Amino acid sequence: MKYPKLKTGETPCTYAMESPLTEADVLQMAQQLAMFRLSKGRALTERRLVFSHLQTLLQFHDYEVFALLLLDTEHRVIGFKELFKGASEVACVSPREVVKIALEHNAAAVILVHNYASIDSQPRQVDSTLITGLKNALNMIGTQILDHVVVRYEGCDIRQS
Repeated sequence: MKYPKLKTGETPCTYAMESPLTEADVLQMAQQLAMFRLSKGRALTERRLVFSHLQTLLQFHDYEVFALLLLDTEHRVIGFKELFKGASEVACVSPREVVKIALEHNAAAVILVHNYASIDSQPRQVDSTLITGLKNALNMIGTQILDHVVVRYEGCDIRQS
């Protein structure tokens, strides 16, 4: 991991601090590690770890994000793309853009991810409508939706897709 306040330790896979770390430093390092764990070519073998990494990436945003975790036929990561950002609605998500990204990356499968930036994390009707539209659009190009993950501050929810 590359971080200005860390230097490589004497033994492999260890680090030493060059100066005190703040909470912001720790969160930034956690996000870097999560992105590394979801980097291209990595096989996704445990759902709970994937959800943990996604939560680390999205739980502290003060705005809503809709993202795709793009996967190949063996469920190895092709990429993680944040597609849409907004105030408090994921309604601005365009199925056309989602399909375009899936085709550009030749994704065989995707995990749909979005966060709830507000305290109210109850399922919304717009979520259900959106996921149905995305499922239909992605099915037409042969891309499977493996999961629909909603990241909240307290954890992740898996929604029916």
